[in-house]
Amino acid sequence: MPNQPPKASRRGFFLTASVAGAAVASVGWLKTQAPTALAVLPKPMPLKGGGYSLSDHVKQYYQTTRV
Repeated sequence: MPNQPPKASRRGFFLTASVAGAAVASVGWLKTQAPTALAVLPKPMPLKGGGYSLSDHVKQYYQTTRV
């Protein structure tokens, strides 16, 4: 009897399953991450100066926010 292997427990099973699942998920996540481009071209400057413009949909929004 002294050389019997220890009984498997539910706690050990779930611990092993969770560690294995986390390892598989992290490897999958690392493989899907593509290197991103660091140099992003800035947007071109607007011809009319850009900025705020009071358009029809903005006026409609202001009408809906009045109490």
